[in-house]
Amino acid sequence: MSSKKTDETALTLFRKHDGILRTNQALELGIHPRTLYALRDSGKIFQIARGWYRLADLPALSDPDLVAVASVVPKGVICLISALAFHGITTQIPHQVDLAIEQKAKRPTLEYPPIRVFWFSGPAFSEGIETHLLDDVPVRIFNPAKTVADCFKFRNKIGLDVALEAVQMNLRQRLSTVDDIMKFARICRVEKIMRPYLEAML
Repeated sequence: MSSKKTDETALTLFRKHDGILRTNQALELGIHPRTLYALRDSGKIFQIARGWYRLADLPALSDPDLVAVASVVPKGVICLISALAFHGITTQIPHQVDLAIEQKAKRPTLEYPPIRVFWFSGPAFSEGIETHLLDDVPVRIFNPAKTVADCFKFRNKIGLDVALEAVQMNLRQRLSTVDDIMKFARICRVEKIMRPYLEAML
């Protein structure tokens, strides 16, 4: 088979899988590593994360870093600054993807994008998860109320000012009620810390 036909066959397989394939998937489908690298070098596909390739002619990724992380770590949950930015309740600009994983899970390894990992356990990990379909990839993200509570829990790492701003923007935009926020404050065991701040804002 000519190189052109080989490339076209490989690109057709990519399109049948929503334009995204893992390296091992591509190999199982019969795409030779040489073909894969040739497509990458010619700009027809590009690497979105280690071991993941995407067709270059698809529409631009709306949240490429979140999509890349969710593709590689599907059981993780986008949290803290990254979740605040997704929900539009921070003025912070994320320079990495904040990712929550279960307490006993192994730390994921990604070449790109940079990630900051936080280990959660029990309801603090399992509650408050929303799944958003971004560019046909399911991305798990903590909802606004849970994210605010997490920010208070990790205030020493992200800053109390960031947590307070998130509460104010959350309430102003009416993304969550005070009851919603306090529910997750209890789950995250920061109810006593958060209550005075919330009462002062009402």
